[in-house]
Amino acid sequence: MSVENDSSQVQSLAAGSGYPSYPVAPGSRLNVRSGPGTNYSVVDVLPLGAIVTLRCQCEGTTVSGPYGTTDIWDCIGNGRFVSDAYVKTGSDGYVVTHCG
Repeated sequence: MSVENDSSQVQSLAAGSGYPSYPVAPGSRLNVRSGPGTNYSVVDVLPLGAIVTLRCQCEGTTVSGPYGTTDIWDCIGNGRFVSDAYVKTGSDGYVVTHCG
């Protein structure tokens, strides 16, 4: 499966969920972790051009990425988290409800 197909699949999965979706930084294959921090295990890797749907956000390990340095982690599904430093939300703060 090509990267373009992976990206389209991610976009279609995000569509219609009722939660806001945002693009992952261009050129980034983003690690998805089992919790809000780099100390949690990697459970998946998002393809280039991925779009993520944010269910909630919480505090975790501080990470530096293309969109700054932050301790905000985005929950993109059941027990699946990505650092907000790699997601283009257009904000340095929370854009959805806090987790838990």
